[in-house]
Amino acid sequence: MYNRREISIPVTDHDNFSFAECLVFLGRSEKECLHYVADGVVQKMVVSNGHPVLLEISDDPAAKGLKAAVVNSDADDVNIDEGYIRRYLTHWLHLDADLHPFYSFAEKDPVLGPLAGRYKGLRLIGVPDLFEALTWSITGQQITLSFAYTLRQRFIQAFGYHTVLDGKDHYIYPHPAVVAALEPVSLISMQFSRSKADYIIGLAKSMTDGLLTDAQLWQMDYQQARQHLISFRGIGNWSANYVLMKYHRHHQALPLEDAGLHNALKQQLQLDVKPPLAQVQEYTQHWGEHAAYATFYLWRSLY
Repeated sequence: MYNRREISIPVTDHDNFSFAECLVFLGRSEKECLHYVADGVVQKMVVSNGHPVLLEISDDPAAKGLKAAVVNSDADDVNIDEGYIRRYLTHWLHLDADLHPFYSFAEKDPVLGPLAGRYKGLRLIGVPDLFEALTWSITGQQITLSFAYTLRQRFIQAFGYHTVLDGKDHYIYPHPAVVAALEPVSLISMQFSRSKADYIIGLAKSMTDGLLTDAQLWQMDYQQARQHLISFRGIGNWSANYVLMKYHRHHQALPLEDAGLHNALKQQLQLDVKPPLAQVQEYTQHWGEHAAYATFYLWRSLY
């Protein structure tokens, strides 16, 4: 017998929110194993009070928000922290964002304006865990997105928490302490490069040892946080900005070197070849506090 309990999650600026658009992004890869999208519902397992809790997240337009139904065979009311679940989902899906400033900015831009209209209501869906954001940014370096998803899937299935509910596999991202205890060969055998294996295990050890923590980064401004991140092996300017964009929500974070951003600009500007870095920098320099959302909407145009 499963316990089922519904939690309401408010959405800021609900007139500029589209759960359907968010679902398109969440369902973009068949190799995704941390959540599932089907029939307008997202299934995702999270940890609440030290216990795995399966959520079924759906739209609730009448309440101008979302609802998360807790469905678990071993979760009871004591284990369910509703406040934590609201904060987790709000952070992951950027439900507390006010899109008016970005849309006002975008409507004056010949490239961003049409995208803002086409994908109206799309929120900057983030990465809900710092270690996941860091390791995903390393995994994806210098390889195709498809292969990056393959490596990520192998990593999660090998070292993450796993359970089966209703015949479906559910995973929670590997904990830094688990990865810190690994030898590089464990990742190399999955086709991670030796350098990426070293970087990921090194970051796991830094987080386990308290040298890189969530609390530290939240106390820093954008420039301080970027400098702190790039002081760790494996984290360059692109990775730091990716993490600060997708996890720490610094709106000025711009992953300037991103191949997807370059491809999207090539398409939208109708160029024959991808623009060189200097041209990308010139085009994006006016984005300022809107850089993260501008980047995200350009990524969206690729699929």
